[in-house]
Amino acid sequence: MAEAARRRGKGEPGDGRPNDHLFDRELDHLPPDARWREWMHRVEATIFAASAPVGREMLARIVGKNCSIDLLIDDIREELRGRPYDLVAVAGGWKHLTRPAYADAIRSAVGGNERAADLTQSEVLVLMCIGYFQPITRAELSSFFGKEISRDFIGHLRGAGLIASGPRSPTPGAPYTYVTTKEFLLEFGLATLRDLPDFEALEDAGLLSKEKLLAGDIMPDFAGSAEYGGVEFNE
Repeated sequence: MAEAARRRGKGEPGDGRPNDHLFDRELDHLPPDARWREWMHRVEATIFAASAPVGREMLARIVGKNCSIDLLIDDIREELRGRPYDLVAVAGGWKHLTRPAYADAIRSAVGGNERAADLTQSEVLVLMCIGYFQPITRAELSSFFGKEISRDFIGHLRGAGLIASGPRSPTPGAPYTYVTTKEFLLEFGLATLRDLPDFEALEDAGLLSKEKLLAGDIMPDFAGSAEYGGVEFNE
């Protein structure tokens, strides 16, 4: 028995996942209800242990090939109903997150999220523009706000992991463009960029217009100040 366990611990050379060739995903020896319950436990345990959202591809490694991950997630969430935390689709995967109703209690116990507190109104607005219009250049962003958006400002958002360099723009000089990241999705609780408020609905409501933004007609009072939310845009 000990020798068999020792051999199982070695795994296949170079497979990157010890025991993968011996891991029983299908659980055919179990009755259907017990099999489903074990798959639920595996999925919940994996998501609970992970520090980042767990994607579908990773979960597919621990359940049977004909198992519906979406139905497993639905059943897990049903069992968590009434608990102070939930299983949430965010940043292309699933993650355990506490429910908003307990935010004040958590802040009182352990303090706030320092990085979230660092996001000023101006940074949120710039992120909003990048989210909707990516890939987008710094010059285009400057046109939106009627003020120069500095490299330091962009660097701060990059340093926070919320944006990254995108493809070079086909415009003269081939400047870098910027795109949002998975960290952006996680920060704002979005599963994908499709979860951003519908842009056409915002346009229909007169709340957002790319043409007006490019004309420097976005929030004139905000754009006209020398400083935005404590962060200077000018270089």
